[in-house]
Amino acid sequence: MPQGLPNRIRDAFTFQAVIAGMTLIVCVMTAAFIGREVVARQWLQAEADAWWQAKATDASYPPPFGVNLQGYFMPADGGELQAIISGNRAVANLVWFKGAPEGFSPRRDTEGVLLVDRREAGTLYLAASLSLFDRILALAAGALALLMMATMFVVSWMTYRTSKRMVLPIHRLADEVGRWNPSDDDDGVPAALSTQDDAGREAQALTSALHGLGDRIGAFVRREREFTRDASHELRTPLTVIRVASDMIAADPATPPHQQRPLLRIRRATQDMEAVIDALLVLARERGVMPQSEVFDVVEVVEEEIDKVRPLFEGKQLSLTLDVQGRPRLDAPPRVLGVMLGHLLRNGWAFTETGGVDVIIAPDRIIVRDTGIGMTADVLKRVYDPFYRADPFSQSGKGIGLSIVRRLGTRFGWPVALDSAPDEGTTVTIVLGDRLV
Repeated sequence: MPQGLPNRIRDAFTFQAVIAGMTLIVCVMTAAFIGREVVARQWLQAEADAWWQAKATDASYPPPFGVNLQGYFMPADGGELQAIISGNRAVANLVWFKGAPEGFSPRRDTEGVLLVDRREAGTLYLAASLSLFDRILALAAGALALLMMATMFVVSWMTYRTSKRMVLPIHRLADEVGRWNPSDDDDGVPAALSTQDDAGREAQALTSALHGLGDRIGAFVRREREFTRDASHELRTPLTVIRVASDMIAADPATPPHQQRPLLRIRRATQDMEAVIDALLVLARERGVMPQSEVFDVVEVVEEEIDKVRPLFEGKQLSLTLDVQGRPRLDAPPRVLGVMLGHLLRNGWAFTETGGVDVIIAPDRIIVRDTGIGMTADVLKRVYDPFYRADPFSQSGKGIGLSIVRRLGTRFGWPVALDSAPDEGTTVTIVLGDRLV
């Protein structure tokens, strides 16, 4: 028996059958006991009427008496008690009845109904014993309950089997979806499902939709893998050529001094492009596919990134300091941390005109603090949005640096916190909680 939805349907039908059966039994028993009282009263009243008619024609006609009905008549003139039985037994039985009110009332000596019919000639006591009737009623109710339960069981079982045939294909489909991993080597296409002809249009439609979705996701996965593979080669190669060529021209003694500045800008732009490409390629990969990790010293990566951007700070006469308060080590891709720090340093340089940028390395975090223009609360709400810039006419940056930093931090478990105030500067904290060695 497969687990899951079919079992829940079976339990629901079983519970429904039990509740319905118990309710029906209670209703039948209640109706039977109410009918018992009604029938008993009608019986006693009919017996009393028949006896009074017979009494009118024959004064010595005795009260009715049998196994389940005992009758006693007490004349109004105080005469002798009339009954089929006599003596102490009659007197003892009458003791139970003499205090009863006129009309119908329950018997106090046994299960039954007592009728006290008082007329001018005297008082007639008719006591009906319903124990046999109760036994017959119990047997009938039990037989009815068994028949009802058997009928409900058969109907519920047939309904469950029909529902199971309808639901089982959907249950199998759910199992396949649960095992489906679009990042598997089958290019994201789910395994073929065999739906029977009587599975229903719903199951067949879901299966067709799942395979259509799998084909589309497979195409997306293949396109993403091809893009990351091709971009990694096709974008890095020309950048490497540009960087090597600019380095050779800058190192050539024959290069005029007035060309050194454009060459420096080319080299900086090349480094920026390489950093952006590295970040985008990391983010474009699937979450389960990470760049190669290694254990490295955070201070060394920070010092390398500071050396890359130091000429920028010197050109604007800004300070760039490093405060080493700890030497954390990480088991992660060092290039990722370098890309994050490089974006933060270039942002600090771009939006700082006086003062400088301080980099603090604590045992579990990196803090980059600048004395730039800062940001308002409204800008802070959107600062991580891609391509958002507080000043759209500014030439500094493209508005994706902080977005890349945050997404990389999220990917590698390094949450990024940002605190800023207008005209006071900005502080960015990278918490190195994960992957610390």
